[in-house]
Amino acid sequence: MMKIGFIGIGNMGGTLAAIARKSVPDAQILVSSRSEEKAVTFAAAHDCTASDNPTIASEARMIFLGVKPHQMKDLLKSLSPILSARTDSFVLVSMAAGLSCEQIEEFSGCCCPVIRIMPNTPSLVGKGCIPYAVGKYATAEDAAELEAVLQLADLIFPLDGSLMDAASSVSGCGPAFCYIFIEAMADAGVACGLPRDVALALSAQAMAGAAEMVLQTGEHPAALKDAVCSPGGSTIAGVCALEEHGLRSATQKAVLAAYAKNQQLGK
Repeated sequence: MMKIGFIGIGNMGGTLAAIARKSVPDAQILVSSRSEEKAVTFAAAHDCTASDNPTIASEARMIFLGVKPHQMKDLLKSLSPILSARTDSFVLVSMAAGLSCEQIEEFSGCCCPVIRIMPNTPSLVGKGCIPYAVGKYATAEDAAELEAVLQLADLIFPLDGSLMDAASSVSGCGPAFCYIFIEAMADAGVACGLPRDVALALSAQAMAGAAEMVLQTGEHPAALKDAVCSPGGSTIAGVCALEEHGLRSATQKAVLAAYAKNQQLGK
């Protein structure tokens, strides 16, 4: 039986563990946390096995590292003797922002396969995006296995390691930016007289539908926007208001700020 381990089951680690449970139903999913109680509770809720870091490091074929970037070096230093002693194949899968495959390899203290992933929270509902980069010791088989384990997240694809910080700034941080826009539109709807639940549903569905139009039609967003804007109509009046108040510039600055922070986290 394949064993897949998750060290750290916070928002993202827990999401991926739940996805792995569904994607590979015959695998044993091992989970660990700084709080033993949290690991036991999560395991009971998601048909996983509560474990600990040394056990996962010694037994799991795929080891997901769900700790903060500043915690990664100490974690891998503590596990290095166990990893170095293994004679079977395993893969370290890091989801730490800003840390490259090369850094994870260095921290591990051994020449082990590493894959870096940048998942996002919509993966939990099967509408996620997970770009990944492979380290120099990882094989095509390792990458294919990762895709199988996370297949129910939705979109998972390889990317050059040098582009991972940029990808994270868009797809990883992007949902938070979208939530702000959804909330703002709903607030305005309430100001126009809509009940709160109706305003939220309309706003969220408009965002989801617009995104699906981009993905399914392949049209440029500008062309899709123009198709909604009738001459002298209400939509173009709203678009002009967004431009006047700098939505486009603010969005670009948000992504660039996230990118700068991602690069800083890796230092």
